[in-house]
Amino acid sequence: MTTTKAGPNGGGAWWPLFTAWCVALLASLGALFIGEVMGQTPCVLCWYQRAFMFPLAVILAVACYVSDTSVWRYALPVAGVGWLIALYHSLLYGGVIPEGIEPCGAGPSCSDAQMTILGGIPLPWLSLGAFTAIVVLLVLARQRSTA
Repeated sequence: MTTTKAGPNGGGAWWPLFTAWCVALLASLGALFIGEVMGQTPCVLCWYQRAFMFPLAVILAVACYVSDTSVWRYALPVAGVGWLIALYHSLLYGGVIPEGIEPCGAGPSCSDAQMTILGGIPLPWLSLGAFTAIVVLLVLARQRSTA
């Protein structure tokens, strides 16, 4: 595996990689703030999403530090699985997927008004947005690193 070096002055794939790290870091810090400071216990599906978001913050930080633009090879599958879980959670939350159980039924629920942020945006949708941004940025980094 070769590492493409493209620092901040070189442009290329480094900027989408850095932006993906910022998204992962903000999403991780936001989840920690909601859970630890606001005292809102995450539901089971939120825990699964955290299990894929938190490592991305670390993986992408290391990749930015060493300017490893080939990080997409191992970060994209992690982000993709997190995206699938967030999509499923969002579809359950929105009532698109008919389910016999409540969304987040096996633990605290994301469906009450306290589980919204930024003026009423539900947490599952924020998670889906963060994973979507990371996936798009990693694909962009991949395209720029191979160009």
